Amino acid sequence: MTSSVTGVDRGVLKRSDDAILKSAVDADMPVAGVVAMVTDRNGNIYEGAAGKRRIDGDAAITTNDVFALFSTTKAITATAALQLVEEGALDLDAPASEYAPEIGELQVIEGFGDDGAPQLRAPRSIPTTRQLLTHTGGFGYDFFDEVYSRLADEQGQPSVITATKAALTTPLLFDPGERWQYGTNLDWVGQVVERLRGKRLGEVFEERIFQPLGIQNMSFVLREDFRSRLAEMHARNADGTLTPMDFELPTPPEVDFGGHGLYGTVGDYMRFIRMWLNDGAGEHGRVLKQETVEMAVQNHLGDLPVTMLPGVIPSLSNDAEFFPGQSKSWSLPFMINNEEAPTGRPAGALGWAGLANLFYWIDRENGYGGFWATQILPFGDPTSFTKYMDFETALYRSLDH
Repeated sequence: MTSSVTGVDRGVLKRSDDAILKSAVDADMPVAGVVAMVTDRNGNIYEGAAGKRRIDGDAAITTNDVFALFSTTKAITATAALQLVEEGALDLDAPASEYAPEIGELQVIEGFGDDGAPQLRAPRSIPTTRQLLTHTGGFGYDFFDEVYSRLADEQGQPSVITATKAALTTPLLFDPGERWQYGTNLDWVGQVVERLRGKRLGEVFEERIFQPLGIQNMSFVLREDFRSRLAEMHARNADGTLTPMDFELPTPPEVDFGGHGLYGTVGDYMRFIRMWLNDGAGEHGRVLKQETVEMAVQNHLGDLPVTMLPGVIPSLSNDAEFFPGQSKSWSLPFMINNEEAPTGRPAGALGWAGLANLFYWIDRENGYGGFWATQILPFGDPTSFTKYMDFETALYRSLDH
């Protein structure tokens, strides 16, 4: 791919981004610690860290620290599925039950009876893997959907953060293909990958994605060597202060949840971003064919819109949306902004986020990407989101056109 710009003034970028990170830590509603990086196609052109791993602790956060990556895991799971498509082992438009039979047993919930029991019916179709990848499969999250929240509160439906098989087996909220709704679709894609490979998802990632990318610090297990450099989770209080949460995902998990389960470093995630900038090539080998990458990053959602995420459980998420009022669609691994964003991100660029206010973008046109990592709940934290937007904007202001 060719770039429409000649490069970045790295000095300007460093001064700008260092100041943005410091301002996030010093804000009236501060973040405890933040790590952020920017890459071009060859390597990182900015790396920064500010603040502490834990707001009431002494240890400074560093660029080598480990984060719960939450939904930034999803694009890696999508990549593992695309490898199977390349091999002819996975038909994106076949019912996903051909690969993970349990998904064919799920019904659509249409509400609750007078006794509070869920009212269920058979779906008009079984979700395809393409629908799962594009979040049109029929699944949601309890923190973004009132029906799932009620299932959790009244019926004991386990949360996805329990990493149990029971947490996967929620009813569908609608018939597959009807609309875009963000949820556990990629956890089911992970099950499809596992059945076809005959291995746990973490093993598939290690062999087929992490090794060719040179990723060494990413795992579904909170490894012992991660604990000493773990950025800790914080809850944003009503008065703007932060409280450490001592939060951990189950380790080892019962199921490798392809939608949210990875721990890893920002530096290693940048290797994954560079693979998408380099048409599927990694530092130590090819992960995807160029033609697969070009197919995958197109709009696979059609005319359906990507919509706002409603914060149903306030402790986990605020109402949140990238670039409100602008058109957004979905590729197979990522959201697509269909218009130039206020940050300068061009139309057709890619990106997404993770629950603890982690954000990334991939600009294949110009050859740049970035990642911003904090560990704060709820999602859509005003300071984290605003400062991330400033961070992204700084890259485009530093470009030499």
